[in-house]
Amino acid sequence: MVLKAAFMFVASDADPIQHRSVVSTSEVILTVVGVADYQMACETAKKLVAEGIEAIELCGGFGIEGTAAVKQAVAGEAVVGVVRFDTHPGLGSRSGDEFFSRSR
Repeated sequence: MVLKAAFMFVASDADPIQHRSVVSTSEVILTVVGVADYQMACETAKKLVAEGIEAIELCGGFGIEGTAAVKQAVAGEAVVGVVRFDTHPGLGSRSGDEFFSRSR
């Protein structure tokens, strides 16, 4: 059985159509996709699930709130994991929550 998984990263200029790549091995088909913010991440996660993705791993730029939003968006149709940084070097040593949270 081949695992269909995705790795999603966040970058302010990322476009999930343009910034997308697929790596295939005999055991894993990994889709790597960039998104610009949490809203785009949720929309993209739903599309990935519709394509058969079973597991989504989020980059360290996703904070706790962003991770929760993606998990809620896929509603149990895929497992969601995260690479964890308390602060991310690509985001000026801050969490994505500081950039994308609706509550801030």
